[in-house]
Amino acid sequence: MEKGHQNEQKHEVPEKEGTLKAYLALLAGSLGLFISLGWVNCIALFQAQYEDNQLKDHSPSDVSWITSTEFFLMLFLSPVSGYLFDNFGPRVPIFIGGLLQVFGLMMTSLSTKYYQILLSQSIVAGSGTSLLMNPCMTAPMTYFRKRRALAGGLVVAGSSLGGVVFPLMVGNLLPQIGFAWTMRACAFFTLGLWAFVLLMISVNSRAHELPISIRDFQGNVYINGVQPDKYGRFNVMIVMVLFTSIIDMAVWLPGKSNTAIIVFAILFGVGQGACIGLLPVLSMNLSPSPSEIGFRLGAALAVAGIASLTGPPIAGAIAASSGGLYDNSFIFAGVSGVVSTAFMGLLRGRVVGWSILAKETYK
Repeated sequence: MEKGHQNEQKHEVPEKEGTLKAYLALLAGSLGLFISLGWVNCIALFQAQYEDNQLKDHSPSDVSWITSTEFFLMLFLSPVSGYLFDNFGPRVPIFIGGLLQVFGLMMTSLSTKYYQILLSQSIVAGSGTSLLMNPCMTAPMTYFRKRRALAGGLVVAGSSLGGVVFPLMVGNLLPQIGFAWTMRACAFFTLGLWAFVLLMISVNSRAHELPISIRDFQGNVYINGVQPDKYGRFNVMIVMVLFTSIIDMAVWLPGKSNTAIIVFAILFGVGQGACIGLLPVLSMNLSPSPSEIGFRLGAALAVAGIASLTGPPIAGAIAASSGGLYDNSFIFAGVSGVVSTAFMGLLRGRVVGWSILAKETYK
């Protein structure tokens, strides 16, 4: 027993955080989300483009399937990406994913018919972003333990930056060089960043030697750093999910002005960004073995993919039954968030403890 305890303590000695290789992996992961999740954040621009040009003979509902399918596949195929990451490392899914995304965008630039755009942009490019996203989220965090939430936040920040840069890029290029060359420009831009990601991404091999146990995340300890690392990642996740749910109902419903909409967008973005950043962190925390991290994160994202596909039709149906107003849709979203908060609280109680002050322990 004593020998086993000594071996366990030996495994629990943490590796020094903050090496050059770790920071390069962090940068690569952030850029990987820039070109994958960041790209998908600008797909709403193509809804109007297709309705007014290539697909003007199709209904807005038909066109919306192009964008929603791309987002759905990006999330739903994450278990495949996770499996490849767990078994072959980050470079294999990133290599395949980058090729698919660049090829899909190039083929979209040549597409004029509905089925061509659906196949190239939604299915091919959407599958590529899925293979890119999971390893770029997971690999950098294998280098961090105490500051894992901070690392996750920095990685996910790349998607936010991409969600700003790509819409500006597409919006400015479309009227100047047309749709075809805009898509090619985005493809070449993605190609350059993808090459950097492929070269610099890596995984901490020592992380696969360390057993990860639920016990690693029980108890109370004070950790200096950003809020999740300091106050507990489960605690911050619960607060931010509840915060986002409250924003849906407390800000949107009474807000009738443009100012209120801007305030809603800012506050909702803060809450949503925190939830996205903490998802891969908590997936790592709950994995009994590092070799299962990618698949478990992929499974969580796949569930989100189902919601991304069914959510817009549900919201639209609720709005249609309410005379075109979205107030009831936001009530539905807020209530769903409250239910999610309750389940998250149950999970926290099982993993960390039922005390309101309980948070994860790191040795």
